[in-house]
Amino acid sequence: MSKGFFIVIIIAAVVLLIVLFANKDLTVGADITAEEVTEFVYTLASSTYPPDYQRYRFYEESGRYWFCHEKREGNKFPLTESDITVSGTLELSEAEWAAFLGCLEGGKVQKRSENTEDGGSGPALYLYWTGDRSKYQQFSFSSLSAQTSFEEFCAKLAESDFEQ
Repeated sequence: MSKGFFIVIIIAAVVLLIVLFANKDLTVGADITAEEVTEFVYTLASSTYPPDYQRYRFYEESGRYWFCHEKREGNKFPLTESDITVSGTLELSEAEWAAFLGCLEGGKVQKRSENTEDGGSGPALYLYWTGDRSKYQQFSFSSLSAQTSFEEFCAKLAESDFEQ
């Protein structure tokens, strides 16, 4: 066999390894530990009539855990800050933070990608963690039921924000 054949084989092997590892999904709870999670943002937005906008944000700051929520409603697009109808910030207990992390358990994180589709309502999901805050941030829940549980959990937290 010729030297050129071996070079082609080596190049093909390198390309294959790059492809296999370049798009690796990371699993929350296995590859990304609970201690590494610093922020999570869930945004559901739609330009349909009437437009929808709901954002939930969980984050850690100075050893304290927080939940922010914001709903925008109106008859124009895009909805702006002047269209905020419900919002608030709530400090979370350790148990509430653990419950939030439980909702993310088993979810996948991959490299951010540009989504150029029009009309998709999302949700857009981003997980920020100490291991990589600039590359692997695009999140997907482990299942539809996990996403539904998360949304219900957020709705209860938002509701409890008004009871305080």
